[in-house]
Amino acid sequence: MACVNTSWSEENFSCSICLDVFSNPVSTACGHNFCRTCITKFWDEQVQYKCPVCNKLFNTRPDLQVNTFVSELADQIRTTVRVKEQPCVEPAEVPCDVCTGTQLKAVKSCLVCLISYCQTHLEPHHRVAGLKKHRLVEPMDRLEDLMLTDHKSHPVVPLKEEYEVKTAQLGKIETEVLQMIQERKQKIKEIKDTVELSNKDADREIAHGGQVFTALIGCVEKGRDDFNQTVQEKLKSTVKRAEDLIKELEQEIEDLTNRSSEVKRLSHTEDHLHFLQTFRSLKDPPPTRDWTTVEVRPPSYVGTLRRSLDQLEETLNMEMKKLSDDAELKRVQQYEVDVTLDPDTATPQLILSEDGKKVHDGGVVKTLPHNPKRFKYYTFVLTRQSFSSGRFYFEVQVKDKTEWWLGVVRESIDRKGYAECTPETGYWTLYYYNGVLLFMDHPCVRLPPRAELQKVGVFVDYDEGLVSFYDVEARVHIYSATGCTFTEPLYPLLCPHLHQEGRNSAPLIISPVNQTD
Repeated sequence: MACVNTSWSEENFSCSICLDVFSNPVSTACGHNFCRTCITKFWDEQVQYKCPVCNKLFNTRPDLQVNTFVSELADQIRTTVRVKEQPCVEPAEVPCDVCTGTQLKAVKSCLVCLISYCQTHLEPHHRVAGLKKHRLVEPMDRLEDLMLTDHKSHPVVPLKEEYEVKTAQLGKIETEVLQMIQERKQKIKEIKDTVELSNKDADREIAHGGQVFTALIGCVEKGRDDFNQTVQEKLKSTVKRAEDLIKELEQEIEDLTNRSSEVKRLSHTEDHLHFLQTFRSLKDPPPTRDWTTVEVRPPSYVGTLRRSLDQLEETLNMEMKKLSDDAELKRVQQYEVDVTLDPDTATPQLILSEDGKKVHDGGVVKTLPHNPKRFKYYTFVLTRQSFSSGRFYFEVQVKDKTEWWLGVVRESIDRKGYAECTPETGYWTLYYYNGVLLFMDHPCVRLPPRAELQKVGVFVDYDEGLVSFYDVEARVHIYSATGCTFTEPLYPLLCPHLHQEGRNSAPLIISPVNQTD
């Protein structure tokens, strides 16, 4: 069939800005026509809105309307011009696979679409972003044979079979997403519970601090304000961290919910090809944090009141100090842990009770199997339990003993030799001998004597780097090591020392906490 021919002129259907046949033509109030894109871009670059042809000024930017008559004529002109410029297909040439009616000569074949295109139908491949990536070659005939050749060695499964496989995987993904959402909702609840507990702790702490500082009247007012501010700042820091974590969790929930919606929508599609193409983007879940180890710890107030009171040391009397110590002991006793002694660490002459709560020197060195955990020379024994974070508290009865040693140590201490037992070597301990009480350091810290010391409480705040000792019966603070750096597990340590012909035969006993109001 002969090619389409026309004698129409393009001049009356050309935009005066781009000089090409109108594309989506619009008319101005002065009667001139332009491509919508051309006139829009022209006015975007002008201070005043005017007609590019007659320079008529407009007070406001005109609301352009499509000129349907000119648009239809321009489309016909554009089509006939393209047809006129393209050759018709001749024998032995590759025809356009898209043309209907008169088939035009193909100018390119697409190895992705497996279709040959004439100049007109090739245009989207030069304009659409996704099609621009397709591989275009010189016109080729029998593209179906090429497809079979290219994929001869590829494994092939029926589309329906692959659809069913991916649908099953989709259900698994949806289940996983819903589980992740539930886990994050649970984490939000845990964080909110922690915030509530933190608020209660803060209220209780502030109330007690107010009572103590009020008792000291005028000179303590400034100290009380400083105390309250410190507690509020710690609480504020904890609440801020909780709010940030909740916000992050809620964002992940939103992302996961959106993913769940996408999964549900895709699970209902009946377009197998669209399903498989879209499924690839759903295989990997959105980036999320591993929340299993994330937690918000209530701030530690132990020692806060003490530091405030120390600034007023000259004005404090013993009664107020006793009130402070009593309140502090009550707080740390809330962190009681149940620990038992580990016989694998005990020096051979030590005797442990069956429940692992008592230890004393038996006077005889037993022959025991070699154990790398066992102390060789010092009459030491550790507990089975260790602590690598948080706070813990335990009490040891020292009644009727003339010599003892107790505290906490880090896991890597030397157990086979003689070492200086100081914080530098991993020991945070109290040593008592015939009325002399020391905190073992370099040099040792000699502490005020404690008459009738019967039970010692040991409190550790691992994260704050704090180790404190208390006279439980007198409800008095003995000593605190602050600014400690813990990098490995800590173990409670007990040392009953030698029995000294019966003078020091009483055992050290790990005792349950007995709080009193």
